Amino acid sequence: MGYYLNPTDVLDLYRKESEKPYFIDKTELLDKISDMLDHGGYYIAVTRPRRFGKTTVAAMIGSFYGRGTDSTEMFSHMKISGYKDYDRHRNRYNLIYIDFSRAVEECVSYEEYIKTIKMRLFHDLQEAYPDVAIREEDSLGATLRIISLANHNAKFMMIFDEWDYVFHKDYFTENDRGKFTAFVGGMTKGQAYVKFVWLTGVLPIKKYSVSDTMNHFDEYNMSDSDMYGGYFGFTGDEVDELYQRYLKKYDRPAFSRENLREWYDGYQTDDGDSLYNPNSVVQALMRNKLTTYWARAGEYEELKEYVLNDIDGVREAVMLLAAGESVRAHISEYAATATKLKRRDEILSVMTVYGYLNYHDGCVRIPNKELEIEFQKIVQEEPKFSYMRELEKESARILQATYEGDEKTVAEVLSFVHTTESPLKAYSDEAELSGSVKLAYIAARNKYDIRREDQAGIGYVDYIFYPHNRSDDGIIIELKVDDSPETALKQIKDKNYALRFRGKLGEQPGTTGRIILVGIGYDRKDKMHRCRIEVLDSIRDVSVNSDKKL
Repeated sequence: MGYYLNPTDVLDLYRKESEKPYFIDKTELLDKISDMLDHGGYYIAVTRPRRFGKTTVAAMIGSFYGRGTDSTEMFSHMKISGYKDYDRHRNRYNLIYIDFSRAVEECVSYEEYIKTIKMRLFHDLQEAYPDVAIREEDSLGATLRIISLANHNAKFMMIFDEWDYVFHKDYFTENDRGKFTAFVGGMTKGQAYVKFVWLTGVLPIKKYSVSDTMNHFDEYNMSDSDMYGGYFGFTGDEVDELYQRYLKKYDRPAFSRENLREWYDGYQTDDGDSLYNPNSVVQALMRNKLTTYWARAGEYEELKEYVLNDIDGVREAVMLLAAGESVRAHISEYAATATKLKRRDEILSVMTVYGYLNYHDGCVRIPNKELEIEFQKIVQEEPKFSYMRELEKESARILQATYEGDEKTVAEVLSFVHTTESPLKAYSDEAELSGSVKLAYIAARNKYDIRREDQAGIGYVDYIFYPHNRSDDGIIIELKVDDSPETALKQIKDKNYALRFRGKLGEQPGTTGRIILVGIGYDRKDKMHRCRIEVLDSIRDVSVNSDKKL
């Protein structure tokens, strides 16, 4: 068995992953692939952020279908063993498996890099097909075609992992990268010997491939909830299972199941199920610690430059995103087909594809606390975001004023946010007013789970602040444009919004501290913010009857 042709170490790689304590069986994907193999000629490209399980899935596919090893024992206890085509497809195919990131680590030029790949595969083919007259000067496409024709139209299955490796190394030029995409396209496009191609990487093909050399691939990326989403990430049910394993391992768990959701959830599958960052979940469970495990790649610096240079006003969008707001955007399948991004929505599209944002119902948002920290690093470290650092100071002041019932200071800080460098210079309704309120209370994100339009009592409250420490005060904020803060406060009480802190039957209350009711009004004529605050001493002061006012 060869280096790239029917390699034996792919099974070892997958076995090693399967023996880890937080491994999840994703083998049901193989049934989808088996169905495609029955028809032939499929070209699938899956691009995901780093550490989203791409290499493990590639090894799983190679181990199951490649004829280099017998994987019967490996898969006999996994989910795929229960499917009808299990035996018919297992270890039946000639497999070309190339991880382009591990191909030739010592090379320092494209010529050396691609020559080594070609020679290794050529020698594999010579050993496997000694009776076929092949020449080293022929292209790999021509060589594979000759072999196929000499062996009754034999087919090859191909797996290309880390296809975009050449785009992450500085010593490869743009011309080199064009040659590489032409190399991959020439080996796969329109070739009768191709049974199936599975290609993975971080960078989207539609942006980085040259001309139409790789346009035969069906690409699935983070900009949509695609059919493969559940196989690259952990679903909610899978995280439930992993958390139970974690509880058996640690007598004193450092975090709750809900904490995992807050930190690493935020994406979704095509059927609407939650999708978690798999590497971050596993790292947190293994280390018994919640922190950011996000794996940055070269695109991070590229995106940061677009933001810092404020291309098409994107910096304002990032300010709102960092404050926890959703931002309306038009996200195409992959908008950034140009080398340089010129429009705000293109930049937000790229951020979505790379996993920094999640797109749902016409809006993008930061998916979870882990990515929120990444955005905050940009805001806190870069001089061009000095306004946000000033905002942090004012935000600490408005939060303290809220605790103290200082209505005047709350209104002053809101005016500061609205009239300085805020992206929201005018309000047409409560939705736009809420953007400034969320920016004003940005410091509260470290102490609270801030939810917008959460169902509470007999209606929906604009903002409800659930304290991370239940002994801290809970906060409810209701907003009105061209109406008084007294009206907002009355709505909080009439609709019993504070009932939300009581929780469902059997749950612990959301707070054992005070409940602070905040009504905010903005008058578009005099451009003044006004505030009224009332305080409930505890959850016991909340009525359970909808007709009883607080």
